[in-house]
Amino acid sequence: MSSLSIPAAGGTAHDLLALGALVTRLDPGIIPFAEANEYQLHVSGGEYNVASNLSTCFGQRTAIASAMVDYPIGRKVELTVQKAGVTPYYKRFKHDGVRGPNMAIVWSDRGQGVRAPIVFYNRSNEAAQMLKPGSFDWDAIFKKGIRWFHSGGIFSALSPTTSDLVIEAMQAAKKAGAIVSFDLNYRAKLFTIIAEEQGKTAAEAPAMAAQTLRKIVANVDVIVGNEEDLQKGLGLKGQDVETKGKLDPSAFFGMIDTVRKDFPNVKAVATTMREVHSTNRHSWSAVLSLDGKNYQAPTCELDVIDRVGGGDGFASGLIYGLLNGKSPEDALKLGWAHGALLTTTPGDTSMVSLDMVEAFAAGGSARIQR
Repeated sequence: MSSLSIPAAGGTAHDLLALGALVTRLDPGIIPFAEANEYQLHVSGGEYNVASNLSTCFGQRTAIASAMVDYPIGRKVELTVQKAGVTPYYKRFKHDGVRGPNMAIVWSDRGQGVRAPIVFYNRSNEAAQMLKPGSFDWDAIFKKGIRWFHSGGIFSALSPTTSDLVIEAMQAAKKAGAIVSFDLNYRAKLFTIIAEEQGKTAAEAPAMAAQTLRKIVANVDVIVGNEEDLQKGLGLKGQDVETKGKLDPSAFFGMIDTVRKDFPNVKAVATTMREVHSTNRHSWSAVLSLDGKNYQAPTCELDVIDRVGGGDGFASGLIYGLLNGKSPEDALKLGWAHGALLTTTPGDTSMVSLDMVEAFAAGGSARIQR
């Protein structure tokens, strides 16, 4: 794998632009859904989370390209994006007052102890599903200057047109000189729905998903995804991931040669590693393959408040490190540290400072700061 050529910051408007769906997450905390009377509302989205984290924690100039619906929930989302300091590029949709289109809803509780978290969705008539090639003027956006472009597998699986849009955006970003990253985030249920809508069977969905994601990854410099994502999302053969320990990186590193062979354009692959002892107690590490060398972060024990967004937190810190000329080891540790710290607060996006991330990455502890 050749080294990444990171564009300089001078003369660029955005350090990173993300393309993805903005969603609302309703969170009852540790109360089961059927018994909950109150919910916290978090604004989220795998791609947006990366842009938000890089802005609020790491001080980077970020942007989001997404669908926006002109109704009160859309306004709530807009205000959150604004407060995070993320520049918006919206394809706007009108709400008909009854059916939509809508901003998607993610229902996600936190679980507790031996009771696992539960996640389900209402993506019916979602505006983001309607995005397609031509929804954004990439030449005008990227003419302002961009260093890094990021998208992900969940957005790519919302509809056939969203995956085509991702490829259109990636090609425009590459033309503008940006690094392109993609979080595989393979979701079988989403691809099954697309397959059934196209008259195919659920059994045909995995092959369709791999075909779609392989077309996207052919345009990518940096992949975020574990060995299961690589195998199921890209249709690659590898070791039986169930025979390996959750923190054993050998299955992941063993697949890198296959990735390199099939996708010579890919320069780096990274993922988190998590062993779940209970809902609130995890062992946490991360790995990176870059320039033909493999790196592993330390392992720490997490006392988890809210696990949602930890992977996006890792990607944010890793991208920050690479954007700012850190060594591969240091970039990996920044991602590992930020992902860990993000699980100590509610919601999907960062509530910690760069000083806290750097201190933990350097071997800091939870001793009181006076």
